[in-house]
Amino acid sequence: MRPSSRPLILDAAIRVTERDGITALTLESAAREAGVTKAGLMYHFPSREDLLFAIQKHLITRWEERLAELLGKPLAEATVRESTTAYTIEGAANTASKAELTFMLESTAQPALARQWDELMHRWAPLPERLEEPADVDLLLARMASDGMWLYEATSGAPLPAPLKAALVERITALTDPARPRA
Repeated sequence: MRPSSRPLILDAAIRVTERDGITALTLESAAREAGVTKAGLMYHFPSREDLLFAIQKHLITRWEERLAELLGKPLAEATVRESTTAYTIEGAANTASKAELTFMLESTAQPALARQWDELMHRWAPLPERLEEPADVDLLLARMASDGMWLYEATSGAPLPAPLKAALVERITALTDPARPRA
């Protein structure tokens, strides 16, 4: 049995977006980049909207794989604090790709696409139901700081210097663990 060209097409569509922007992403450009015919692409993705939706799922699956690796155990066995720690480390330590940022922004105008990102964030770093303890506020602050670093690096055009980034990641991560001594 021949392997599916679906993942190859998704990766190719992401490359087109990285290189040329989302407006340049068409069924034709994705097929050309993937080395398949437009008909072959349309077998998997009958429309551009289907392709966009699948790319979102593909990017989210990549995030979840990295988060699961950081967590080191199944998400179902983790506490909210442990999963939020993995989320904050991933977000703060890794720079968003142009495609990740583009597709996340694109999703804001389309509820079905936005729901995918919202569900990822709710699974891994849910907003606290109540803020009774300082540690609850710290956990939320860590998530917000991590999201801010991710966005800053994705939009600034200049990465943070490595020592500064490491110090920020360390400080953000310290917020997720109330027993950890503060620097």
